[in-house]
Parts: sequence; structure tokens; C-alpha cells
Amino acid sequence: MIDTTALLAAYDEQMRGVTPNPPPGVTHQQDGPLVRVVGQFRGFVSGPAELGVAEGELDALIARQRDFFAARGEAVEWKVRGHDRPSDLTDRLRAAGFVPEEVETVMVGRAEELAAEPVVPEGVELRWVTADEDVRRIAAMETVVWGIEFDWLAEELIARLAADPEELRILVAEADGQVVSAAWMAVRPGTEFAGLWGGSTLAEWRGRGIYRALVAARATEAVARGVRYLQVDASADSAPILRRLGMHAVTTTTPYIWTPPAA
Repeated sequence: MIDTTALLAAYDEQMRGVTPNPPPGVTHQQDGPLVRVVGQFRGFVSGPAELGVAEGELDALIARQRDFFAARGEAVEWKVRGHDRPSDLTDRLRAAGFVPEEVETVMVGRAEELAAEPVVPEGVELRWVTADEDVRRIAAMETVVWGIEFDWLAEELIARLAADPEELRILVAEADGQVVSAAWMAVRPGTEFAGLWGGSTLAEWRGRGIYRALVAARATEAVARGVRYLQVDASADSAPILRRLGMHAVTTTTPYIWTPPAA
């Protein structure tokens, strides 16, 4: 029997901060209990499960994050987990103009239990990539899947590979030279964790086991690198698959976004 309380405690202790190796041009700034990430496609704010600040101080802390990025003319995401405290944090974020996006499920599993020989449909091949051209092909595939521009993703992944190629591993699924799905694994140095990201798949290739294969391949790579736990912020579509593979829901996560008003 898996102790999900222990998994959540490990997640809180090891995965609440930010990667210690930011790409060039990206900086981390401490503001009280928060870490603020500056220089990405939009700002990012995260803190511990218990912020430990009084009500008036919390409102001021929230306002400082908003105003900091307002001065830069940039949007900012405040990442809120379902067990974060104080309990009225989300009410205070809304009052400051932050808007919630879709709730995702934070899932954690043991890498060795998820590792397996990946099984892909006939005609599909998996390949680890590092070249800028391949990363841009991934962004183009994401643009088709979601119907919005994903050039920023290519720039972010390219920068992260340049900053620490050992920390990020990118996997593509290809058919007849076309990228049909892609996913990546971000190893968190100094922890037992790696995060699994991506997994978007072209519509005509869904439901054929590619997502599961990408998980299995990355888990196998994680085990080879001594990673104990894998973590995913899972969408409603992905969470049932990950449960069947052996991952466990430990909390939720919701991006609260503040966007500068139109000029």
C-alpha cells in the first residue's frame, strides 16, 4: 500500500522550489517565502505549502508580485496547490486580479514501477533529441494540437538544454518523419525527483498507446539516472492513464494568472 501522505511530504520538501540551474537570462528572486522567476515567457511565483504570513502582509505580498510584473509589462503565474495555506489564498489572489486556469492533479509515482519497454504503434519510432531543429518541430506540433502559438516553448526548451543538458531529456514520437507526439523529463538536481512534462499528441494518433510509451521510456531513463520519484501535473485526460500505470494523486495544482491590461 502506497503512503500518499509520505509522497506529498516528499513532493513538498523537494519540488516546491525552482530548478537550481536557470537558463541564461532567467533569474530567481526571493521575496519573503516566495521565489519569483523572471525572464521566462511569463513570470512565475511559487512558495511553500504554508506561507506563514499574516493577512495584511499576504495581501501586500500578492500585490508586490503583480506590480513587479506589471512594471515589466508581463503576465505572471502564481502556482497554487490544493493543500496550500492559508485557505483563503485563492480568494486573495482573485481579489488582486489573478484568474484561475484549469485545475490539474499532482501525481507522483516510483520510477522503477513505471519503467518498462515502450510499446508503440506500427510505424512509430521514439527518439531522444537535443538539436534546435527537433525542438522547433515539437513546438510546431504543439501549435497544431492546441491551436495557439508555441514558439515560446521551443525557445524555453532550447535555453534549458543549453543551461544544463543533463537536467533535461526530450523524447519525440515520429511517424514517416513527422513528430506526432513529444514529451520531456526534467531531473531536479539534489532531489529524488524528476518531472514529466508534455505528452501532447496529434489527434489522429491518440488512443494508440503513444502517451503510455513516452511515460515508460522516460521512467526507464529516470531509473538509469538514479531518480526515485516521477511527478506529473496531470490534465483530466492524462490522470486516468497515469493512475493505471501506477502513479498516485497527492494534491491538485491550479495556475492563477495575472495579465497586464490591454494598452
